[in-house]
Amino acid sequence: MIVKIGNTLIGGGNKIAVQSMANIKTENVELVAEQINALQRNGCDIVRVAVKDERDALSIKSLKEKVSVPIVCDIHFDYKLAISSIENGADKVRINPGNIGSEENIKRVADCLKAHDIPVRVGSNTGSIEKEFLSKYGKNEISLVESALKNVYALEKYGVSNIVISAKASSVPLTVKAYRYLKSKTDYPLHLGVTEAGTYESGIIKSSAGIGALLLDGIGDTIRVSLAGDPLPEPLIAKKIIRACGLDKNYVEVIACPTCGRTEWDSAGLALKVENLTANLNVPLKVAVMGCVVNGPGEAKDCDIGIAGSKDYCVIFKKGEVYKKVAFCGAEKEFIREIEEIAKSL
Repeated sequence: MIVKIGNTLIGGGNKIAVQSMANIKTENVELVAEQINALQRNGCDIVRVAVKDERDALSIKSLKEKVSVPIVCDIHFDYKLAISSIENGADKVRINPGNIGSEENIKRVADCLKAHDIPVRVGSNTGSIEKEFLSKYGKNEISLVESALKNVYALEKYGVSNIVISAKASSVPLTVKAYRYLKSKTDYPLHLGVTEAGTYESGIIKSSAGIGALLLDGIGDTIRVSLAGDPLPEPLIAKKIIRACGLDKNYVEVIACPTCGRTEWDSAGLALKVENLTANLNVPLKVAVMGCVVNGPGEAKDCDIGIAGSKDYCVIFKKGEVYKKVAFCGAEKEFIREIEEIAKSL
């Protein structure tokens, strides 16, 4: 099933869309727009904003004039804010029908979604599992998913089928189990993430483990890496997870050996420099920076181009075969020139 969020399609074999969330109050339109545009430059396809009150909802119209990525409005407890956000131009809303009140309120939101032909994300996390499912199953993947599906059924009852589902936990094993179970129960596109993943380092590790495992299973249509604090690194990490899973080939992959006692030069430093220089090149190129001439070319045989060296000289190789030998003092400059030449030809 394919869901259209603004100008972005998810599901049905479309590329994995990267999401993040602004962390500035939405009524501060100029600041939020600046942050959203920065997120887009970092590779974000969709950005979510919190709608806490009517001022936030009314700000969506002005915000949409200043950004080009689709805007998802995150609403809890007040169906009127969902309707106001939709009427002011939201490309999608994130709600939980279970916390916006009566059946009549759910119907009002459903009718508004259909009238404006926009999708909705419905989800659950370990803090919002319905009591009936906790009592029946305990806190596990079944209660987490069934709670989400109950809210999906509440919208389907009123004719809404433009739906994305999430079932997140802060536990990586529980998150993975939940999405595997959810995938067996529905064809709706799935939004992946490990919620409350933590601070920068732990958040990256937990998100990589959880999201990566699911993507390798062929599960997931859009992802968010959740990091406490500044959201700007989130899309960068998300793109790296997608690439590590082999789902995006259009980039420069830099591999580097971990170095050992045979290493006589700063190969790790050059690897980092090459990675930074090629970060914005959207070409399928694999580059190796290896510590020693003895093993380097053979170990990186599948790379398009690579370098290995010693304190006196370096060799540049292509597909594992030595291409040229270069004096150490000029090796870095020559290697970067060679990379640029190959990139231009692709």
